[in-house]
Amino acid sequence: MHSFILDARTATPHFPGIGRYVTNLARGLAPLLAPDERLTVLHDPAHPPILPSSEALQLVPVLASPFSVQQQWTIPRLLRGVRGPGAGGKGQEAGGRRHGPSSVIGRSSVVYHSAYYLMPYRPGVPTVLTVYDLIPLLFPEHSTARARLLFRWTTALALRAADRVIAISEATRRDLLTRFRLNPERVAAIPLAADPAFAPTNIRGQAGVGGQGSGVSRKYGLPERYVLYVGSNKPHKNLGRLVEAWRIADCGLRIADCGLVIAGAWDARYPEARERAQMLGLGDRVRWLGPVAEADLPALYAGATLFVFPSLYEGCGLPALEALACGAPVICSNVSSLPEVAGDAALLVDPLDVDALAAAIGRVLGDEALAEEMRQRGLRQAARFTWERTAQQTLAVYRAQAH
Repeated sequence: MHSFILDARTATPHFPGIGRYVTNLARGLAPLLAPDERLTVLHDPAHPPILPSSEALQLVPVLASPFSVQQQWTIPRLLRGVRGPGAGGKGQEAGGRRHGPSSVIGRSSVVYHSAYYLMPYRPGVPTVLTVYDLIPLLFPEHSTARARLLFRWTTALALRAADRVIAISEATRRDLLTRFRLNPERVAAIPLAADPAFAPTNIRGQAGVGGQGSGVSRKYGLPERYVLYVGSNKPHKNLGRLVEAWRIADCGLRIADCGLVIAGAWDARYPEARERAQMLGLGDRVRWLGPVAEADLPALYAGATLFVFPSLYEGCGLPALEALACGAPVICSNVSSLPEVAGDAALLVDPLDVDALAAAIGRVLGDEALAEEMRQRGLRQAARFTWERTAQQTLAVYRAQAH
């Protein structure tokens, strides 16, 4: 019996991206497991993942925080006891019980997978670590010296403890090899995918009058046509240049029914983009939606005339992939992982070149034939990324460590 332990304790509202990763990965893994394989998901007791019923899948709540010293002995002790779920293990949706470590005793090999940069430094079993990006090290000017030191120290320790490392893009893999001088054979690039909810068959046809899209449009007071950005306002997201590019494009096109819509949680530490918009006199030409309900995002993407993502760095660039999957034309940066995600489906621009970004926006908004061609290319590109493929490649890593 082989037991694969996926540590999802950081899959909380504070880390929504990790929650998506863990949930979709576990859902993809469950149907792929062989009869002698089991998947156990460790989670914060207050935030159990919603997973399907499966005899091969179980949830184990763990009180020890992944950020605590306590986990250095709690998790190794749990792993020594875990030998695979007993018969009848259920996922949460089916009302199955959540097992404790004492309920999973038996004889089995164990592989432990941490879905964050932290892990016990002596886990006592083969280990896998997922790394999303190295932003604090690549953009040191955007964090404190203490935060950078802590990130580098904890990441280095986790990398040292890990037998295999999963990077969510080739770009992140290159950064890991450069910054930490890892053996390339230890690091696998396994791309993510958009959640299945982000699909044109689900929402593209509903984006017009009377459908989900019109409801979302009314809810957020959207203009008839809009250029969309989804993400945070952290400095590496490059919103200041997006605002400047929008002013140039807006002045050139003078399209009264089209506005710039910026959706995502707002961090008050970084007010520069809003200040820039005010200084440029954009007023209601830019809409700041703030956090958007997860259920509303597919329709928001699908209803967009254009999606623009000028980030200076992305570990994966999932918003661009979600937009492609929903049939929105996409303009994004030509750096980090974004060319991997976008392929030839998007217009790629230098994120530091405001004039080039403005020209790209004007080009797509002024050419419906080009926009439609980009939509079709985007759908084909997004279809190349599936959680089934992510799960298959991750399972191959698990199996290699189990033998």
